[in-house]
Order: sequence, then C-alpha cells, then structure tokens
Amino acid sequence: MRDFEQPGRSLVMSKDGMAATSHPASTLAAVKILEAGGNAMDAAIAACAVQCVVEPGSTGIGGDCFALYSRGGSEDIVAFNGSGWAPKAASVSMLASMGVSSIERHSPHAVTVPGAVDAWATLARDHGSMPFKSLFASAIRHASEGYAVAPRAAADWANQAALLRLDKTSREQMLSDGMSPAAGTLHRQPLLAKSLMAIAEAGPRVFYEGFIAEDMVACLQGKGGLHTLDDFAQYRGEYVKPIKASFRGYDVHECPPNGQGIIALLILKILEGFDATDDPLGADRLHREIEATRLAYSIRDALLGDPRGTPIDVDALLSDETVAKLRARISLDHAMTDVSTYRPADHKDTVYICVVDKDRNCASFINSLFHPFGSGIMAPHSGVMLHNRGQSFAVEEGHPNAIAPHARPMHTIIPGMVTKDGKVQMTFGVMGGHYQAMGHAHFLSKVLDYGLDMQSAISLPRVFPQPGTGVVEAESTLPAATRDELTKRGFRLAPPNWAIGGAQAIRIDWDNGTLIGASDHRKDGCALGI
Repeated sequence: MRDFEQPGRSLVMSKDGMAATSHPASTLAAVKILEAGGNAMDAAIAACAVQCVVEPGSTGIGGDCFALYSRGGSEDIVAFNGSGWAPKAASVSMLASMGVSSIERHSPHAVTVPGAVDAWATLARDHGSMPFKSLFASAIRHASEGYAVAPRAAADWANQAALLRLDKTSREQMLSDGMSPAAGTLHRQPLLAKSLMAIAEAGPRVFYEGFIAEDMVACLQGKGGLHTLDDFAQYRGEYVKPIKASFRGYDVHECPPNGQGIIALLILKILEGFDATDDPLGADRLHREIEATRLAYSIRDALLGDPRGTPIDVDALLSDETVAKLRARISLDHAMTDVSTYRPADHKDTVYICVVDKDRNCASFINSLFHPFGSGIMAPHSGVMLHNRGQSFAVEEGHPNAIAPHARPMHTIIPGMVTKDGKVQMTFGVMGGHYQAMGHAHFLSKVLDYGLDMQSAISLPRVFPQPGTGVVEAESTLPAATRDELTKRGFRLAPPNWAIGGAQAIRIDWDNGTLIGASDHRKDGCALGI
C-alpha cells in the first residue's frame, strides 16, 4: 500500500471494463464506447482517433499502428502490423542519384505510406462489435468544435513550433501568429475534421484512394517525393504471428520485427540471469539494465529491418546460448566501452492505449507519428500531418534496414501483453521512442522481479542509454547515491530533454473478477474503469 501522505497516483480499480491512455479525453472516449456496449477493440480505436486530434504531436491519421489483441483474455493473441511502406521507386541508389545521402526529418523521403487508418479498419472489421462509423464521433467533435490543449501536449507542441513554421498548412492549422497554443487554449482542426468525417462515412479507401490520398501524394510530389497514388492504393497492413519469451514464469508477447519488441524480450532474457535481491534503484541493478540495453540495441541497429527483405532468426537471437554470451559481457566493475552502434533518429512521441472489457477482451494498441509532429509536413486540403518514420531507414546498400521499394523501416513502437496459465495477466505499453524496448523490460522487471504494483513501477525514476552516443539519460529523481556510483563506474549521465517515456497498464485479477489500472504521471492521461 502506498503512503497516502506522499504525492502520487492510486491504482485504478474496476469490474466491468477499463481503459488507460495518455490523454483524459481519449480515456473518456474509450470508456463511453464500453458503456455503449462496444468491446475493447472498438474502444481502443475510438480512443486513438481522439488522440489524433487532442495529442497531435504524438499521433495522427498520417502515422502508423501496431496492435495485440486477445479474445476473452486467452493466450491465443493476434498481432497486427500497421506500419507503412516506402514508395515503390525508393531505394538507396535512387536517393543517391537525387543527391540524398541521409534522410532528413522535414523531407518527403522521410514519409512512408501511413498505415494507421488501414489498421483501424481491418481490426474493427475483424474484432470490433460496433459500426466503424460510430467510433469517430468523439474525434470529429473535438476536431470541429475544439478542445482544450493539455499541459504535456502544450509543452511538446512548444518544442516543435520552429518545425511547424516551415510548412504553410502546418503553420496555419497548428500555430497562432507563429506560436504554439498554451495549455488551456481552445484549438480546432477543421481540415482534419473533414477527413475524419470522410473516413467514418466512406471507410479507409477514401484515405488510400480518394481525395485524401490525392492530397497527400500531390503534396509529397510537390516537395520532390517519389510517392504515387498506386503506392497508397496498393498498401495493406498485415496480421503477423506474435513472438514471445518467458520471464520469471510468465510469457511476454510482442509484435515481431520490423518492430523492436524482440529487443525488449532480449533485454528481459539477459536480466533474468541476475538475481533481483538488490535495490531496484540501486547502482548494481541499473548498471545491469543499462548494459543489457546497450548490448540489445547494438544488435537491433545491426540486424533489424523488414523481415520480408531480410529474415531474422528470432529463436536464435533469444536462445540461451546467445543470451548467455551477452550477459557474460556485463561487469559491475565498469561500464562497457566496446558496444558499437550507429545512432538512429531520436524521438520521444507516441500514444499507447490499453483496454480490457467486461468479457476480458484485451487490446494493446499503439499509434505514432515518430518525431513530435512527424515530418512537420501537413497535406494542405485534408489536414493530415505526415509522419517521418522513413528516417529510421538506413541509406546503406546491403543493410537489413536499407530503404527499398515498399520496404517497411525498423519500428520503435511496440504494444505488449503478459500471459500465465493460459490467460492474459496484463496488457501494457511504454511510450518514448527508442526507449520503448528498455521501458518494457524495466517496467516488467520491477513488477515481476521486485513485486512492485504497476503504478509504483511506472513512477520510478528512469534511465536510458541513448543509442550510439555513450550518454545515459537520467531523470532528476534518480537517487544521488546511485547517480554518483554509476558515474564512478564510467557512465556519462546527463539530464533528458524531457521526462523519459510514458506508460499505461491494465492487470486482470482473475480470482476477484476485477481490473487494476495504472497511468504515467509523465503524460496528461489517466486510467478509468466502469
């Protein structure tokens, strides 16, 4: 039990359904769908549509989506990959012929075909229980009538004002007199409202073949992009087989590559070899978490890409032999100095949504623009903010993550689920760009290794070794003794630009027939139950 005299959040308890998101309006939209008789998938899609409006820096219909879903809380989990692909004409050699040696953020080459809308429609058709149209009512209302900008959203918005000024439509739709809206400001997105209404009425094809597609393609081609209407019309997301690994007697389920869920599993397998008898925030424990992360991410950056082009042997990577070799490289005497990795494009924004309904259907759902406000490019007539996921591609011939025709880049966004004894025990996710794989491992380790409740685990100070930099970001709340000891061991600690990540989680108490929810204080959101 937490100390109720100390600042903090209580766990949320309920019986008939629960949602946890990073924005109150999104959580409320999900709960309303549950109260109207919708199931977990319906509620997750409705919540995500709202966040595309009220948290526009973190996600949008111009982004990508991944999901895990369990019917009735069974361990028979389905996974959906809604990551977009590059234009058919895109390749390392083509970009080289155009004088492009690296993909810049505010560039049409950073934009892949957005996969989110197709993912929503497919998942609603196959797993939802309400008409697709009905899931957009709250999002359309917020976009057309306006919404009050939340504090964390406002802070993220202010950090991106310079980017938004570069694009005429972004400047007009997302700024006022060149400035980002302050917290509490009423903001409307009329162009986005029009597109949301069209998707609700006509379905996803209007996004991929109708006026929205025409608007996006014309916009990108006008900036030198290689996109065509065929690239959009041919796009489809796909169901994929989840991957899993055991940890402390539980099975942890993730989406397979091109997502980095396999890296979360690898970190957990490395940590499983260490006894969890020390302080969860002590130098020894965080030393091991940091080094396990650095080792796993170096593998990620060398091997992960679209498995349709370069298959990856998941079993070999998670094998006891591979894990033991990696674990043996960790010494508590000093920080490693020989972990090689290139530095991928950094970002901090995503939205993660989890929902469990009265029938214990479980949705683990994540949607993102990659960087805050993605590329900063907004299609001028449809109001679609286009992501910059293409920045994750390597512009290097032969690399598993090299840009190629209709290839999907390595993805950071990863939904998670935990099962035991044939039932889902928890649906969870940790936002924060590249942090997410470490975030999954850090969170689950604190819950399953140390027995912390979900809210206490989420609220702990965080650290993250930025890939390729040698710098370990450490939140200011990290204990001074731990900070000093890590520094003595050779870690270069630095403050993050802003709070690291953001988590949501729901646990099912099968014995009592109740639900337990937790939500990160680092974001604007909350968990609510019915």
